[in-house]
Amino acid sequence: MKVESRVPETTRLRHAVQFHDGPADQLERAVAFARDTVRRGERLALAVPAEIEEAVFAAVGHAGVATLASPRGSSGGSGQTTAALRARELRSLVQSDAGVTVLSAHDPALDGVDGGYWTELDAALNVALGDLPVDLVCLFPGFPLHLEVLDGARVNHPYELVDGVLHENPQHRCPREVLRDRDPSAPLVLGPPDLTHRYNSWQLHEVRGMVARLAPALGFDPVRSEDLVLAVNEVATNAVEHGSPQAEIQLWATSGGLVCEVHDVGHLTEPLPGMVAPHPADPRGRGVWIARQLCDLLHVWQDGAGTHVRLHATP
Repeated sequence: MKVESRVPETTRLRHAVQFHDGPADQLERAVAFARDTVRRGERLALAVPAEIEEAVFAAVGHAGVATLASPRGSSGGSGQTTAALRARELRSLVQSDAGVTVLSAHDPALDGVDGGYWTELDAALNVALGDLPVDLVCLFPGFPLHLEVLDGARVNHPYELVDGVLHENPQHRCPREVLRDRDPSAPLVLGPPDLTHRYNSWQLHEVRGMVARLAPALGFDPVRSEDLVLAVNEVATNAVEHGSPQAEIQLWATSGGLVCEVHDVGHLTEPLPGMVAPHPADPRGRGVWIARQLCDLLHVWQDGAGTHVRLHATP
């Protein structure tokens, strides 16, 4: 892949969009991109729908091609959750400065009500992957069902891939600016919680005790239980230290693990909290990042009532 102009020194990620004219064109472009990548001897990772993945494997084989986990879209996750997952996966794949080339593709099944999932995902990827030697090319439709998908693709990608050449995208904007223009969407509404508890900073031990007692009954082993208690404690502490003097925690015991929501009346000033690890010399700011590493899902949003964090952890 050629680069027409110098990549900014502040990031190692090269995040590009390539627009297509429909499913057949998307499939053709994906296979061509994969062939070119493998021919250059670059390591390829796929984050694409199943039909594209099958076509790519048929064209280039499985050797040296990694498959990234399916994203958690509107059915149960968020763009920020998927970005955190991608960061963990790609950090394990990047073993040298040679880096990894990633092919991603829009999947309308994950659009949700307005396509905002993709805007949040690509903005969060710009933050979460910024320090990694990754070339990420995202295939997007030029005529999507939701205009939000196209608008988000235009502003979230520093580059556009045209005829195999990366061109700087003049419409690109800072990811935090993109998300400050829109409130993070709330996840799917759950039923009544199994436990609700209001607490302040002096009662954090009560929060930890609730989770510690519940985790073994849901199948968490001792080590995973400790991870879960730590994750919930970090988020719960953050709420009463930075949000409001008193907060509320709600817990749902499910067949798939534990779902926890922490609510406070504070205002969310950072649209992408915990997407990158803080500097080792920084004594603060680790809470949400730690929780993201320990949970399967962590979504932060705000509304008129304040700031909310949902965690989902499986045994």
